[in-house]
Amino acid sequence: MAINFTTNLPIIIAHRGASGYRPEHTLAAYELAIDLGADYIEPDLVITKDGILIARHENEISETTDIAFHPEFTHLKTTKIIDGEIKTGWFTEDFTLAELKTLKAKERIPQLRPQNKVYDGIFIIPTLEEIIDLAECKSLELGRIIGIYPETKYPSYFKSIGLPLEQTLLTTLNKINLPVFIQSFEVSNLQELAKKTNLPLVQLMNDSGKPYDFLVNGDHRTYQDLVTKTGLIEVYKYAQAIGVNKNLLIPRDITGKLLSPTSLVNDAHAANLLIHAWTFRNEDVFLPFDFQKNPQSEYEMFFKLGIDGVFSDYPDTAKLQLTKM
Repeated sequence: MAINFTTNLPIIIAHRGASGYRPEHTLAAYELAIDLGADYIEPDLVITKDGILIARHENEISETTDIAFHPEFTHLKTTKIIDGEIKTGWFTEDFTLAELKTLKAKERIPQLRPQNKVYDGIFIIPTLEEIIDLAECKSLELGRIIGIYPETKYPSYFKSIGLPLEQTLLTTLNKINLPVFIQSFEVSNLQELAKKTNLPLVQLMNDSGKPYDFLVNGDHRTYQDLVTKTGLIEVYKYAQAIGVNKNLLIPRDITGKLLSPTSLVNDAHAANLLIHAWTFRNEDVFLPFDFQKNPQSEYEMFFKLGIDGVFSDYPDTAKLQLTKM
């Protein structure tokens, strides 16, 4: 069945919660995002030693928690290769949920968001089930349905160490009655999920590089191959949407100025795929040169392209601009 791309407004996806205002991937960030108008909240999912899905952008947690100040866990500091990158620190798969619950979250980019440092040491790491409980409670409180937009992080890696994410995720999501999108930068785990669920799947695409499972499997294709018309037809065989780096929609030159839009929105819709763009942030360091101190105009330009959703650290800015369209 063809999707009608003209009947609905773009959705506002709170990127790791309202992470412009609170430390990311905390219940406080998700709750604030909902209060600011987000339609979906986005937890990046990693897993614990005892098989519990939790929200962290990375399985290495020294940048987002106070673990370095917990001497009882000093012995667990280690070095691993995660998706081809050497990383040193503490990794969620080496801890039980009970151990991780003794940690407190902190702001990941304090040099850009110093105002968020006031919340360091207050919030704990949430589980997926706690995030779902929040969305269900807020849906009842506000009289509007809040969706969940989880990302499976490092699925090939976690599968290789005997802690696959997919079945645990589906078991949890099958218990709820909220809108859901499941997203991944990898391909094979989405193809596996497509055989097990009717929940909509989202193929994430960066503006460079390739899915890690392509590297492992010797597949020579890159993300650039996936965004071609032929590539999008292949993606449609297992996914219902693509989530793309916004530079794939409107590239930038070396000075940060915007160039002409590509045909990707139209190409995705022609392949019957929704298209969601990431990541929208208010800070000038993230904005194109054309829209310094003016994030509202960046939203306006992308909304006019006909995209179906945006990932935003500032869902209130996104929502306000959408109401003006």
